[in-house]
Amino acid sequence: MNQSTPLAERLRPRNINDYIGQPKLMGPNGPLRNAISQNTLPSMILWGPPGVGKTTLALLIAEVSKRPFYNLSAINSGVKELREILARPSGLFPAILFIDEIHRYNKTQQDALLGAVEKGKVTLIGATTENPSFEINSALLSRCQVYVLEGFGEKELKQLIMRAVQTDQWLLSKNIRFESDRALFRLSGGDGRKLLNLLEMVVLSQGDQADIVINDELVTHVVQQNMGRYDKSGEQHYDIISAFIKSIRGSDPNGALYWMARMIVGGEDPVFIARRMLILASEDIGNANPTAMIMAESCLQTVKVIGYPECRIPLSQVAIYLATSPKSNASYLAIDKALALAKNTEHLSVPLHLRNAPTKLMKELGYGQDYRYAHDFPGNFIEQDFLPQEISGTLLYEPGVNNKEQELKKRLQQLWKNRYNY
Repeated sequence: MNQSTPLAERLRPRNINDYIGQPKLMGPNGPLRNAISQNTLPSMILWGPPGVGKTTLALLIAEVSKRPFYNLSAINSGVKELREILARPSGLFPAILFIDEIHRYNKTQQDALLGAVEKGKVTLIGATTENPSFEINSALLSRCQVYVLEGFGEKELKQLIMRAVQTDQWLLSKNIRFESDRALFRLSGGDGRKLLNLLEMVVLSQGDQADIVINDELVTHVVQQNMGRYDKSGEQHYDIISAFIKSIRGSDPNGALYWMARMIVGGEDPVFIARRMLILASEDIGNANPTAMIMAESCLQTVKVIGYPECRIPLSQVAIYLATSPKSNASYLAIDKALALAKNTEHLSVPLHLRNAPTKLMKELGYGQDYRYAHDFPGNFIEQDFLPQEISGTLLYEPGVNNKEQELKKRLQQLWKNRYNY
């Protein structure tokens, strides 16, 4: 490869041992590493933020397995291109079909893959930055192994820089010295491709200069000159949506409007903005103001119907509403506590009085016995235990400090004064 090829592309590994990052998947005993080495590859979805090696993994798998490899982007391909590839004959092992940004395929396009994946005609590798539970239809998802890729930490970022300056012929022709790499790490945000693009940008900014000293001041200066615009394909996408969400969470409608405007000017998908507000309405507001979720859901549907430029108005309205709403993450914390508890207590049985008893035998065994129907009692409530005996009294939901949830707390204290310590 010559210098006209981007540095990140020039440095793609050609064997497993050169792959950087994802130790849980690609470490010595990692499940994906073993599958690649043994050529026992399942169809898979690679889920993770930009620049953590999804495309690199797909290319590496093709290189190691020596299988036919087809590469599609969901942005500019459809059912026609899929069918053309699926119609091609396969050899001893199924061909690898890599689809970048697979979450952008609609249901019809995803359904076109089902038969070939189910019959093993192709090994699908789909890459996505979005949660596959929401973006990949359940039929296709059930036929794939989901591998979660994590953002690079400082260790992996240092490894990338060292490999670049020690192996790339163009960088080797320079005398590069690092006084500090903190700005490179900070601005890359755990994105390996972005890190290498930044490094290349900084070196190019020095022209034909042979001796180059890289420090935080130089990196920041070069970046400010070259990266002012919002890039909806990934460069600033996650930084700006993060600033937008944090502004709403921090109850600052002005910050929320500014970062939303930056996304709108940059051509961001309005559905993406609305969807993120819907998530925030539950995660950061919750029962402090239950109407917030209704507003956000209505906004999402409205945006889908009317599109730009008119949808900027409901987007603005709901962003302001969410930013000025009382906040609570109590539901978010409660489900995470419940999930952690459930993982550690999967062996506990459902108490007999809570079990269903559709047959005579089950009734004779005590299923459903002693269950008390709440509506048969004053106030439609009767105290009984709804948890396994071993974890009885465990408090998972702790109401937030806001008017709505404090009202809920008072009610719960009255109802459960003998069981839960609210």
